[in-house]
Formats: sequence, structure tokens, C-alpha cells
Amino acid sequence: MHNITLQMDYTTPQWDSYRSSNWNISNSTDQTNQLCAKNDRFKYPLYSTVFSIVFVVGLIMNVIAMYIFSCTLKVRNETTTYMMNLVVSDLLFVLTLPLRVFYFIRQDWPFGGLLCKLSVSLFYTNMYGSILFLTCISVDRFLAIVYPLRSRELRTKRNAKIVCVAVWVLVLSGSLPTGFLLDSTTRQSNNSSAQFCFENFSSKQWKSHLSKVVIFIETVGFLIPLLLNVVCSAMVLQTLRRPQAVKRGGKLNKTKILRMIMVHLFIFCFCFIPYNVNLVFYSLVRTKTLKGCAAETVVRTIYPIALCIAVTNCCFDPIVYYFTSETIQNSIRRKSQMGENCGMKYSEALQSETSSSLNFSLRTLTNKMFFNPLQESIA
Repeated sequence: MHNITLQMDYTTPQWDSYRSSNWNISNSTDQTNQLCAKNDRFKYPLYSTVFSIVFVVGLIMNVIAMYIFSCTLKVRNETTTYMMNLVVSDLLFVLTLPLRVFYFIRQDWPFGGLLCKLSVSLFYTNMYGSILFLTCISVDRFLAIVYPLRSRELRTKRNAKIVCVAVWVLVLSGSLPTGFLLDSTTRQSNNSSAQFCFENFSSKQWKSHLSKVVIFIETVGFLIPLLLNVVCSAMVLQTLRRPQAVKRGGKLNKTKILRMIMVHLFIFCFCFIPYNVNLVFYSLVRTKTLKGCAAETVVRTIYPIALCIAVTNCCFDPIVYYFTSETIQNSIRRKSQMGENCGMKYSEALQSETSSSLNFSLRTLTNKMFFNPLQESIA
């Protein structure tokens, strides 16, 4: 009888209710553990500050670079062709930054979906256009130093223009679909709504669309150019160690070329490696391939910092122009010398004019002091 009563207790509605509520509590606890806290609100003031600085500095430096390329540069070769296209890419991106700064301050995008998609497309156009054009400059330098005679037919302005067109087609074919792929999302809170611009997409959207885009741009826009830059720079350094490099009439200045390679690789690695490496992990986190709150917190914290570093590439590109092209250095020197000569001529003219006027004043004063009394006494 006791056993029957015990079995009856286990099958009572009260026990079923307890078991169901206990399972719901356990299930809700698991779901809570899967939803990690987002600690990336610091990104908005960080973005607005860094993007504002990049806008001012990048606009000034790239306008100066465009002026040098367009107005003062007398000798144009295939290297300057790549650089001019890089300037155009940087300027297009810099001009969209005020919209992004306004968005990061307000945390609302009021400019419509078209401008949002356009600004995102120009961001990726600038980043991966910069990577590919810098790679073109590195390959061109490799051909000029390692194969100076064989590459004469390849290293022409006409071929450089063809390569630039191919780079623009490749970059736009990746950046435009990326920007126009998904619509902006809306955030609802307290009877008000705010429009997001290319952020806060769901895990489903990352799995269906964005992860494929990341694979394409990481492979074509980052990994292959990175390998080309490293291999070309290593082979150039290896060539400079050979005795034949010294016998080429002193044309190869090892110090200048070494400095050029170091500046080029530093800017490439500093600006692009942190963002592109973190973008892979960010994609894995958003698609739930990489799980765990610790991993998500680290990736979400690093992502805004890496993005700000990547954006600064449009400020560093003019430094590459200066160290890469000797014609640009000569043009800047000529301008500075002309300014110094004009300043010296102006100061010399001012001194001569001042001394002549002073001499004239002294002569006038002497005449009045010595000759006028004599004339009065004669009269």
C-alpha cells in the first residue's frame, strides 16, 4: 500500500507542474548563458573622435597630394599612376566621413538607406583599393629592381592604366554588393526608433550573406596581396645584398630602397592586418561558429579599435608617396626652394627699398639743414 501511494505521488499533477517549471527554469538559464552582454558602447565616442581627426588630416594631405600629382609633377611614370588612383580612392572615402561622424554622435542614421549603402561601399572600396594599389606599387618596385631589363616592356604607363582599371573593377565588384546587400536595421525603444547603418545584423543574416562576403574580401583583398607584398619585399632585399647591385652605376641607393620597403610594409601591416584578422573572428562569432562569452567579448572589444586603425590608412598613404617616388621628393624640394628663393628675394627687395628710402630721407634732411639757410642769407 505504501508503494502504491508513493507511485501515486509521482504521478500527481503537482509533480508534473514542478517538473515542467523546473525544466523551463533550466532552459531559460541556458538561453541566458548563450546571450552574452555587449560591452562595446565605447565604440561610438571612439569612432566619432578618430573619424573626425582622420577627416581633417586625410583631407589636407590628400588634397596636397592631388595638387602635386596634377599641377607640379612634371615626370609621370607607372608608379605615379598607381598613386594617383590611390589618392582618388582616399578622397572619395574621406568625403563620406562627416556623415559617419554625425551618425556615431547621434547613434541614428537620418540620411536614408542609399547614402548609408554608398558610404559603406566607399569604406570597403578605400580599404581594399588601398591594399591592392599598394600591392601594385610593391610589385612595380620588385620588377624594377630584380628584373630591370626584362620588365621594361611591362612597366609602361599604358599597362599601369590597364592594371588600375582592373583593380577598380575588382574592388567595386566586391564593395558595391557588400554595401547594397542588406538594408539598414531599425532599433525600437520607448516609443522612438533609431536607424542603424550597417550594424546590428542578425546571426541569420551573417550566415546567409555576410560570411560569404568576408571570405571573398579576405582572400582576394587581403591574403593574396599580403603574400605578394612580403614576397616582393623579400626578393628586393635579397637582390640588394648581391654584389651586382653595387655595380649598376650607383643607381640603386640601398639606404633609400630599404627605408622605402620598411615604410611600405609598416603601413600595410599596421593599418590592415589587425582589422582583417579580427574581421575573421568577428564573422565566426556572429555566425555562432565561435561560441563563448569570453571570445565574443574580446572580439567585440578589439573590432572598433582595429577599425579605427584601418581608417587611418588614408592619412598614411601620402607618406608612401613621398618615400616611394623620387620625382615627388624632387617636386616638393623644388617648391620649398622656390618658396625660400621668393622669400629671400622679397627680403632683399624690402631691404634695398628700405635702405634707398632711408638714404633719400637723409639726403633731403641734409639739404634742408645746410643749403636752405645759405639761400636765405643770399636772398
